[in-house]
Amino acid sequence: MSVETLTTLFETSSFLDIIGAVFLINLALTVGEVILDLVTKKERRWKDTAANCAIFVVGQVLEGTVFASIGLIGLLPFYWLVPWDIPMAWWSWSLALVAADFTYYWLHRIEHERRILWASHSVHHSSEDYNLTVGFRLSWVEGLFEWIFLIPMILLGFNPFQAVIGLVLVAQYQHWIHTERVHKLGWLDEVFNTPSVHRVHHGSNRTYLDKNFGGVLIVWDKLFGTFQHEEEPVTYGLTEKVETNNPVTINFVEYRNILRDMRRCRTWGDRLRICFGRLSWRPGYFKSDDG
Repeated sequence: MSVETLTTLFETSSFLDIIGAVFLINLALTVGEVILDLVTKKERRWKDTAANCAIFVVGQVLEGTVFASIGLIGLLPFYWLVPWDIPMAWWSWSLALVAADFTYYWLHRIEHERRILWASHSVHHSSEDYNLTVGFRLSWVEGLFEWIFLIPMILLGFNPFQAVIGLVLVAQYQHWIHTERVHKLGWLDEVFNTPSVHRVHHGSNRTYLDKNFGGVLIVWDKLFGTFQHEEEPVTYGLTEKVETNNPVTINFVEYRNILRDMRRCRTWGDRLRICFGRLSWRPGYFKSDDG
């Protein structure tokens, strides 16, 4: 498939209509929840909601410009190297969606495990509220690198269009689950990512940390030992709170924290581990330096 054909797909495919329709549904649900919270006087941090909306608007502008083409440009060399190609048909789209969901699980899990990736993903977790506007609270820079996780799909034979659209649909699905208005859903909570399942993921409770990474299906968490039912009340936000509603600070505060810790390191090995290692790791001498 040529670059021209792929570009045309990104501009004219009917899948874009589906994505557009889902986007409008998500937007309508969000507005509806805001109105419902106003009418019922449900407690909500309105400055936090405003920050979520501001982050969303800037993110949409970025995605509509240069960020939109980064993934395609990055994936094309791998697509050209693979001598086989999975044809686009109903069955391959089914496979692509499952593969994208599996990809999302590992992308999401690794973002929680490596500090340099958590620096961007923590934006989404930093709200102490849990409502549909939190679904809009996404990092401005994740689009620069998340496409890298789609490389295995390309190597399997999926074309970049299928891989990107599959991941977008998985992400779009998750918007509706950012709500406290929907309670437990029985057997659906055992198979799919639902509001109850995802509330756990946003919890800073010790029991809930690093659980329920799935996108659409929650079976990946059950397979890889990261599933947790919603049991105790959820405390939302980060273990170290971000005391600001400034969208710029929210997006970049963890990068500042990484740089601060790197300056304290005594060796380049420690600096690299601070940046690319696990979130909780710090050199032992940090404790002695702190007295």
